[in-house]
Amino acid sequence: MSNRSFKSIAQTFLISAFVFFACAHPSLAQDRYHGKILGGYFEEWSIYYAGYNIANLQQNGVADKLTHLIYAFSDLTATPTPACTFADTWADYQSPYLPSVSGVAYPGPLYGNFAAIQQLKQLHPKLKVLMSIGGASSTNTAAFVTAASTEAGRKALVSSCINLFVEGNIAPDITAPGLFDGFNIDWEFPTASDTQHFTALLAEFRKQLDALGKKTGKHYVMSFDSPAGAQNYVNIDLKRAAEQVDFLTIDGYNYAGSWDTQTNDASPLFDSKKDPSYGQGLDINATVDAYLKAGVPPHKYTMGVPLYGAGWTGVPNVNNGLYQNSTGPSPVPLANGTGLCADTSGSEAGCDLLLTAGTATYSTLENLAANGYSSWFDARRIAVSLYDPTLETFYTYDNPETAFLKMLYIDARVPGGLGGAYVWAVKDDDANGTMVKTMAQGLEY
Repeated sequence: MSNRSFKSIAQTFLISAFVFFACAHPSLAQDRYHGKILGGYFEEWSIYYAGYNIANLQQNGVADKLTHLIYAFSDLTATPTPACTFADTWADYQSPYLPSVSGVAYPGPLYGNFAAIQQLKQLHPKLKVLMSIGGASSTNTAAFVTAASTEAGRKALVSSCINLFVEGNIAPDITAPGLFDGFNIDWEFPTASDTQHFTALLAEFRKQLDALGKKTGKHYVMSFDSPAGAQNYVNIDLKRAAEQVDFLTIDGYNYAGSWDTQTNDASPLFDSKKDPSYGQGLDINATVDAYLKAGVPPHKYTMGVPLYGAGWTGVPNVNNGLYQNSTGPSPVPLANGTGLCADTSGSEAGCDLLLTAGTATYSTLENLAANGYSSWFDARRIAVSLYDPTLETFYTYDNPETAFLKMLYIDARVPGGLGGAYVWAVKDDDANGTMVKTMAQGLEY
């Protein structure tokens, strides 16, 4: 059976499943995304090498599609008192050089990404903007452990975060009340000894945000980022933690990557018996099963979709490069897909925006597909890959077809559907925001 026939069968199956659930549950048609979330992470550092700004979200129409914009990241410190801190003050609120979102010059004294967010929210008053706290920094992880371990530490940290970002006491003589509508906690990753403290920290955020909401008449959003790997989410009391938040941003990627010597799909929707790691839970559907079984309500499950791919080189021309041994991570390609980046330090213009071996953005990968790489769709897994037999280089990623099918899965997985989806990260889309717009179409289906 041809690759195209498999794709057609997969699409037909998921569309039919969605139509069945939509007919059985007519409340799904109540609003634009049937009450679902479409979120996007914006990295504060994207204003540098990538040259991607909040203004781009307005220019390419992506801001009109998002329900939530998640700003990454705030740092935190545990000493002398647990507190939220800025990771990059220049990018956050000091740079006067960022383009205006609305066309009106920033009046100051607030500048940077925060001033741009203010203008974006004026144009899109329904858009919720969350500050994501933490990230992959080992320093932030250690600070979470310390701050969350005592009641006093939790209270101090939460109070500081609310004061800084929700109440908007940015700096002396710089205030921006209501700049952020809540938080996304990205603690990577709690250990077994942190389980109760993690839940208690979320509960403290919920308590203080609700207390503020009674004064302002506003509901503040609370969420946390949660891993796909069982070795990490097993240390979270998922049911109790989910009770404290509006939704979870659950990773739907990094099931494989350049840390593996053998190529595999990095963000597959389903398992496959052809996969050498079959049955190990390295797919989105298995992650959904685990979270729902643990007691996470389906409407709080928000699926992560990567706007980047994983790559390997030294991959033999067998099975179009899939499930094959490699000699290492793929080299950094040029963003236009016509060659390789010679200097990944950021001093060479035109490189893939991630500047990291073994990864590439969706925008770059689509250009590779137009410059010698062949594209392969796996209908069993709802996954797509690229392979160049001359370069012996293989990539796995999501394109508009897989993203659309994943949205139909969200709609049809359970009656009423899952909670929605989000992307990491908006800068990695193409200039038109094709991936986010395609996901919006899928959630509207």
